[in-house]
Amino acid sequence: MKATIWHNPRCSKSRQALAILEETPGVAVTVLEYLKTPPTRAEIAAVLAQAGARPSQAVRKGEAVAREIGLDTGDDATVLDAMAQHPILIERPVVITDKGAVIARPPEKARALL
Repeated sequence: MKATIWHNPRCSKSRQALAILEETPGVAVTVLEYLKTPPTRAEIAAVLAQAGARPSQAVRKGEAVAREIGLDTGDDATVLDAMAQHPILIERPVVITDKGAVIARPPEKARALL
């Protein structure tokens, strides 16, 4: 099975989710450090749709940039635009497999896709 994780190595939850993936036999893990290689707006929208999550449910509202830009989290199109422009706003970690996608908070949620 293939799994992709949108990963921030500075985040403990992201590191925990990555460890779960790497410790699972038969899982080939692709790590996307999304702050270095940000997904496009379309990729973000597609993965959130797979996860059954609205952009407003997957945005890091507490990030300083959210306050700086006056982010309106009630407008999904605005949130997607902001996530694409400021990937730090994407809630992490995101795990994607052929079974779907999940925002792995808590990290154990990644197991549902394995």
